[in-house]
Amino acid sequence: MEAIKAERLNETLYTEQLPNGLTVYILPKPGYQKTYATFSTKYGSVDNHFQVTGKEEIRVPDGIAHFLEHKMFEEPEGDVFAKFASNGASANAFTSFDRTVYLFSATENLKENLNTLLDFVQNPYFTDDNVEKEKGIIGQEIKMYQDNPDWRVYFGLIEALYQKHPVHIDIAGTIESIAQITKETLYTCYHTFYHPENMAFFVVGGVDPVEIMELVRANQAGKTFPPQGEILRYFDPEPAAVRQKERIVHLPVSLPKCYIGFKEESAGLTGRDALKQELATKVMLDALFSPSSDFYQRLYDDNLISDSFGSEYNLAEGYAFTVIGGETRDPDELLVRLKAEITAMDKTGIPQAAFERSRRKKLGGFLRMMNSPESLANEFTRYAFRGANMFDILPVYEELTLEDANARLRKLFDWESMSVSVVKSGGAS
Repeated sequence: MEAIKAERLNETLYTEQLPNGLTVYILPKPGYQKTYATFSTKYGSVDNHFQVTGKEEIRVPDGIAHFLEHKMFEEPEGDVFAKFASNGASANAFTSFDRTVYLFSATENLKENLNTLLDFVQNPYFTDDNVEKEKGIIGQEIKMYQDNPDWRVYFGLIEALYQKHPVHIDIAGTIESIAQITKETLYTCYHTFYHPENMAFFVVGGVDPVEIMELVRANQAGKTFPPQGEILRYFDPEPAAVRQKERIVHLPVSLPKCYIGFKEESAGLTGRDALKQELATKVMLDALFSPSSDFYQRLYDDNLISDSFGSEYNLAEGYAFTVIGGETRDPDELLVRLKAEITAMDKTGIPQAAFERSRRKKLGGFLRMMNSPESLANEFTRYAFRGANMFDILPVYEELTLEDANARLRKLFDWESMSVSVVKSGGAS
C-alpha cells in the first residue's frame, strides 16, 4: 500500500492496485463520523462502440450503460437498497458520459456495507424477464425527462452542438434504443467494462486505511476474474461544424430558458494538461459570467436574467464544450449582449482584479470541498479516470496566470462553433 502525501492540504491518500487489477484508494479523515464509498467503472453513455483486444468489434444500443446501472441493484434474493438500509446506509448510483458510480454513505456497520458494495457490483443478475420489466421503468423515466425544461434545454444544446460523437445522445437512450437491449448484451457490456482493471474503489471518512485495505483485499481474493485485454473505444470523427445553430423546444415554462454553447476539440488532453485547461477555463468563465462579474450585474439589473444564469465547462478525451445561460425574458437579446461582451473582452482581456477574484474563489471552493467527504467521493474518480491527481488542483490553481485565462478566452469562443438551445412556451415541441 502506497501513501501519497499532500503536505499543504494535510492529507494522505493510500492506494494499492490489487492482483486482479482493481485500484483501491483510501482517504482517511480523522474525527469524521460519516464514511462515503464509491465503486466506479470507466464506462459511460458514450461507450457504445468498442472492442476488447483479441475479440470482435461491437456496437451496442444507446442507453445501455444507464440500463446496466439500474439492473445491478437487483439480486435473486431481493433489492440491494434494502440490504444497505438494514445496515444503516444510504445507497445510490449514477451514470454520466464517461463513468458509472455506485456509492453509499454510512456511520455504522462499515464492514458489512463495504462488502455489500463490492459484492453486488461484482455479481450481475440479468434474466429475460427482469430486463423486459426494466424497459418499461426506464421508458417512463425517459418520458419524464422529455417534459423537464431544464433537461431539454441542456441536452437540446448538446444535440445541436454535436453531429457524430455519442455525447449528444441522452444518457438514458431512447425508447427505441432500449427496446433493443437484451440480457446477452448486458452481460457483454458488464464483462467488458466491469472488469476490476477498468474500475476503482474509493473510501473516505473516519477510517483506518490498513483495516479497509485488508477488508478489500480479502473480499477480492475470494473472487476470480479472467485476464482481459485492452478496451478499445471507437468514435466516428466529429466535424468541426455544429449540427444546428439553434434548437427551440416548446414546453409550459413561466420564463424562457436559453443555453448558449461552444464546441471545441479536446485534442485528447489527459492528466495535468487536461486539468490545467479545465481550471483555466473555469476561472475565465467565472470572471466573465459569475454573479460577481460586471456583466452579470448589468444583465440582472436590466431584468434580462434570473439567478439561474451561470456557466459550466466539460472536458474529456473525446469532447469539450462550454454552456452559458439560464432563464431569460428575451433569449435573442441575451445572445446579442453575450456576443458583445465576449467581443469586448477578447480585445481588452480580462481585468487583473477580476481574474484574481475568480481564481481565489475557485481555490477557496476546492479547499472547502476537501472538507466534504461526499464531494470528494463523487469527484475523486472523475479525475483519476482522466489520468489526473485531484491533489494537483491546488498547485494548478496557484500557478494559473492572467495570460492562461486570456488564452482560453481567445480560443474558446469561436462563433462558428456556437449553438443555442431555447425552451419557451407556446407552439409544439
